[in-house]
Amino acid sequence: MKLIFAGTPDFAAAALQALITAGHEIALVLTQPDRPAGRGMKLMASPVKQLAEKHGLPVYQPEKLRSPEQQAPVAAIAADAMVVAAYGIILPQAVLDMPRLGCLNIHGSLLPRWRGAAPIQRAIEHGDAETGITIMQMDAGLDTGAMLSLHPVTIAADETTRSLHDKLAECGAEAIVAALANLPALQAGAVAQPTEGVTYAEKIRKDEAALDWTLPAETLARRIRAFDPFPGCTTRHGEETLKCWAARAEAGNGAPGQVLAADADGVLVGTGSGVLRVTEWQRPGSKRLPSREFLAGGKLQVNDKLL
Repeated sequence: MKLIFAGTPDFAAAALQALITAGHEIALVLTQPDRPAGRGMKLMASPVKQLAEKHGLPVYQPEKLRSPEQQAPVAAIAADAMVVAAYGIILPQAVLDMPRLGCLNIHGSLLPRWRGAAPIQRAIEHGDAETGITIMQMDAGLDTGAMLSLHPVTIAADETTRSLHDKLAECGAEAIVAALANLPALQAGAVAQPTEGVTYAEKIRKDEAALDWTLPAETLARRIRAFDPFPGCTTRHGEETLKCWAARAEAGNGAPGQVLAADADGVLVGTGSGVLRVTEWQRPGSKRLPSREFLAGGKLQVNDKLL
């Protein structure tokens, strides 16, 4: 097919590569404008743009797609379909109507659960046992379009957003290639999303990263996994802000935030219910370290208070 592809991060780049490999004509790639990143805050091209340029594909990077002038390069393609994956820019109805077969979205959850910006993180944070990929026919709503296909993925007990992201990116890449190969039949059998079971995955905010030790240990362990690799969960130890990158909930009791044990097996911390064994840490300006190496500095000890 003659396609337009719209996406920005690694999740989307996996799908773009699959479409290229499958032999589709990628007539235009839409991705967000280059953004400052890294310590030097230099302008960085998105993973999708980097892949597109590697394959010599035309790239268009509008800030928005609201005006006829902004939409003109999309209209000029006369595409069979547009594939959208984690693009990050709202597509107005005029753009959705431009491709002959409409716009297809690769969404990282089993809709209608976890519509919105952070479906992978929220699924882990809330303890879901399963998530997946939905190939959806886009409409003007927020992930409200009819479902063309569903592809379940199990969430492992120790799953992080980093690991689940990679599973879903691979699943989404395979799913969109399969959907395009059978698109007329899938569109004829499209299923409207049920009104029951709708949840919204709000964008992750940095202010959510601070651990509240009065919460149950299991809740904290899930949040730590959900916020890896971004933004990373934090706690205060004296004047220092530490990041907690890996932890597991265990049976036990202790005052919330109190360090109950600190050894090579991890740092055991009291919570509102149960105890949390933190096994990977990071100090400001340092790298992630297992507890054995982290504790060698001698700054964190039994009976210390984490806030």
